[in-house]
Amino acid sequence: MNLEQRCRPIELILSDVDGVLTDGSIIYDNNGVETKHFNARDGQGINMWRRAGYQFGIVTLRCSKLVERRCADFNVTLIRQGFEDKLPAARELAAEIGLGDEQLCYLGDDLPDLPVVRAAGLGVAVADAADELVDAADYVTRLPGGRGAVREVIQMILKAKGQWAELVGRYDRQAD
Repeated sequence: MNLEQRCRPIELILSDVDGVLTDGSIIYDNNGVETKHFNARDGQGINMWRRAGYQFGIVTLRCSKLVERRCADFNVTLIRQGFEDKLPAARELAAEIGLGDEQLCYLGDDLPDLPVVRAAGLGVAVADAADELVDAADYVTRLPGGRGAVREVIQMILKAKGQWAELVGRYDRQAD
């Protein structure tokens, strides 16, 4: 099955956070307050994915209020934090909305993501992912984690589904 064929059945994109939606940096200030840097283009991509009628969710090892806050920006409610064994969590989220592995795209960057990348209909490693994840992935992004990799994948899938031009056209029409 080629990449375009793998993209067409995707209905749910699940993503790790640290190293995928962020560059992997975890910053603490002198008061112990955690900071993460999220990419605005990834956020726009998530908005476009949801506008097209699809679901987006998070499966992450760490627990963070910042993740909940970022998900609230996009009305993303499919969130599982604190899961080292991510495959059962990913399958549970997919099952909640009646989907199977073949309809799931998963984006990861490190070894805890390996089982989900292998099981997903479209397993994705970001450009700066661990070698083992890159080897297992169906697709490796050109962009690194936290630098637009999620948007890159969303755009690729929506193009394969024939929906990208229509979504972009909405912005063109706004200029008229």
